[in-house]
Amino acid sequence: MPVRGAAVVESLVIRAAGLLAAGVVDAHMDRSAFAARIDHTVLGPETTPADVERVVSEAAEWGMNACVPPCYVAECNEATDSASGEERPASHVADCKEATEQRDVTLVTVVGFPHGQHAPAAKRAEAERAVADGADELDVVVNVGRLRAGEHDAVREDLAGVVAASDVPVKVIVEAPLLSEAEKRTAGRLARDAGADYLKTATGFAGGGATVTDVELLAEFLPVKASGGIGDYETARAMLDAGAVRIGASAGVELVRGHPDA
Repeated sequence: MPVRGAAVVESLVIRAAGLLAAGVVDAHMDRSAFAARIDHTVLGPETTPADVERVVSEAAEWGMNACVPPCYVAECNEATDSASGEERPASHVADCKEATEQRDVTLVTVVGFPHGQHAPAAKRAEAERAVADGADELDVVVNVGRLRAGEHDAVREDLAGVVAASDVPVKVIVEAPLLSEAEKRTAGRLARDAGADYLKTATGFAGGGATVTDVELLAEFLPVKASGGIGDYETARAMLDAGAVRIGASAGVELVRGHPDA
């Protein structure tokens, strides 16, 4: 596995801890620790700058991470360039940046989203751009078509290209609802061999979502981000108990509010 910076080392420590715990999360996890596991998400096709500002602000307020479309990543990291005199007048840019900086929000974005069938070079370029714009983590969609066609070398090389193009943790979205058990295992193995740091269950755009069974299976290969259809604390808790280390959800605030300590 390539050496990919301090952020990746941290993700591998999380993975080791998960393995030592046999995939079981502390049943007494407090609210702040629970919130830190959540990637509060807005990725719909109608996502506006105001939507991104809201999600990042909520993530900051509640101690979550934020997952936003790649076109908005730079806006969450850019300030007025005093050297060039350039100003970004839109208020959402300043608000988004203030939230990420003041509250140390981990900013996640996606690559090859939502279908995974971008050309490999396009995925690599997208990953490079996202990191340059300030993304802290990348969620890349596997090419399900090539996976199901048995083109395993192509799938692994596609993912490895994204891993090599960045120095931040990479999660591979396998679209579990579309795969057989054997295909899920193959996807897990290929992602691991490509040097990815996590597996993610689904985009939420292909029908179905995260299940306890899929989390348990995928956790045999890499740490898992459970995503898709997680709308309340009880469901999120079940995914964590099954071995997930992260939760992706558009209902992040509702999840945290549902915690017993809330």
